[in-house]
Amino acid sequence: MCRDTIYRVPTDFFMNSIYQALSEIEKDNETAALCTVTKSEGSTPRHVGSKLLVYPDGKFIGTVGGGELENRVIKAAHESMKSGEAQTLSYSMSDPSRGDPGVCGGTVEVFVEPILPQPTLYIFGGGHVSMALAAAAHTAGFHIGVIDDREQFANTDRFPMATEVYTSYEEAFEKIKPNASSYLVIVTRGHRDDMRVLGWAVGTEARYVGMIGSKRKVIEIVKHLEEKDGIEPAQLVRVHAPIGLDIGAISPEEIAVSILAEVLMMRNKGTGKMMKD
Repeated sequence: MCRDTIYRVPTDFFMNSIYQALSEIEKDNETAALCTVTKSEGSTPRHVGSKLLVYPDGKFIGTVGGGELENRVIKAAHESMKSGEAQTLSYSMSDPSRGDPGVCGGTVEVFVEPILPQPTLYIFGGGHVSMALAAAAHTAGFHIGVIDDREQFANTDRFPMATEVYTSYEEAFEKIKPNASSYLVIVTRGHRDDMRVLGWAVGTEARYVGMIGSKRKVIEIVKHLEEKDGIEPAQLVRVHAPIGLDIGAISPEEIAVSILAEVLMMRNKGTGKMMKD
């Protein structure tokens, strides 16, 4: 499966289809992973610039070489779509006995880049903090989803920027499918709803899960979920609670800024530390 032995397909045969597919993915706000050969030395199946576009359902367009090499790239593509992290894969194609993908003798590097939907912030609770957070996050480029079991709190009059509004937690749990571009903020009106939402949230693939409340409240809820609902401690470790960065926030608007700052820190892989020259 080395260059000039099998893959004699013109370069633009796949490229045109891939670029068209990328345009559709962007238009429909969908998920995929673009895999590109960035380095090719010696005898290898495909040249630098060869591309493979992988979809979450296992379908793909293009090729980076076929065989075991491509199988590994596709596996990495699914990992990147799930984690939201890009990665560079290096392959030596000289010794299958050591787990290398072929016997061409060359080396290949493939850059795997996840293509993720525009980030969505799901806000559970429709109070004052939620209104301020929705406005700020929308300005920062997030799609907004709002969930509250009171119609007078979850509606498009209070949240005109929201693309999703639910007035039932059960309906939201059923319809929302969080992924690496999803951020869940729990700011409901009471412990019972916080606990119910958190129990669902920790079982999702959301990039971020945060819950408002004092340290004492958080400890009580976590203890209950572990002892009564059987949720594993490892699932709860990733919860940001109390929510937000410590900026001394007091008003709903300040609390919203604190929460959004933490969400952006997670999305952009920031440190939360003060900027220095």
